Amino acid sequence: MYKNVLVPIALDHDRDTSEALHIAKAVAADGAKITALHVMEEVPAYVAQYLPEGQLESNIHELESRLKEALTESPDVSIAVVSGHAGHAIVDYAKEHKVDCIVVASHRPGLTDFFLGSTAARVVRHAPCAVHVSR
Repeated sequence: MYKNVLVPIALDHDRDTSEALHIAKAVAADGAKITALHVMEEVPAYVAQYLPEGQLESNIHELESRLKEALTESPDVSIAVVSGHAGHAIVDYAKEHKVDCIVVASHRPGLTDFFLGSTAARVVRHAPCAVHVSR
């Protein structure tokens, strides 16, 4: 059983997060920490300079609220929002927070990524811990 489980959640995709959370709770030890992570796409510096002051922080707060809303039936799950490329940010977050299992959903593949989605594939290849992929 795992003590620190990470569940990446893409708020911009119409996916049911309940299955990933159910799996996370099933593999978690008693008293384990489960964190739902959303990765906000990084805004390039040449664009960020034209945004109103505080816009990025406002976006993060809005995403945190949406994540809390999506997790109303799981009040024991912590939330986090970071920015960057999803595959890299998930792996980096797992390393920095000593995560011992990542439960990641993979979309239905097309021909170019037949076995795993690109984010799930990157996480599987580079994660410093166990990874459970659900479909």
